[in-house]
Amino acid sequence: MAIQPMQGEPTIGRLVSDASRDISSLVQKEIQLAKSELKVSVKNGGTGVGLFAGAVFFLLMGLVMFSIGLAYLFHWNGDGLDLQWAFLLVFVIYLLVAALLGYLGYRKVQKVRGPEKAIAEAQKTKAALTTRGG
Repeated sequence: MAIQPMQGEPTIGRLVSDASRDISSLVQKEIQLAKSELKVSVKNGGTGVGLFAGAVFFLLMGLVMFSIGLAYLFHWNGDGLDLQWAFLLVFVIYLLVAALLGYLGYRKVQKVRGPEKAIAEAQKTKAALTTRGG
């Protein structure tokens, strides 16, 4: 004697179909979460790289004309520092600016992370499916 499903209750096939659809939707949502987390990390990484590029730009390009003018300003037609000390002072100032920009870029790059929330959700989903399925 076979057991007939009651009126209004879903069949096993219907339940499996619904579960399949829900799991597919859940996986898609987790992929979207991972993408949004990666966008934030890539943005921080790009900002850090941009700051490093700014440090290099100021170190290389700014040293040419402005440093010569600044050294002669420190020299002040012989009344200020000797010319070699004036150029050394300009060099030290540029090293400090480059160190500051490099430090700021390093801090931005350290904020780059993987999609931690999406990975945690995927692990929860996997654990829930394996404990109920087996």
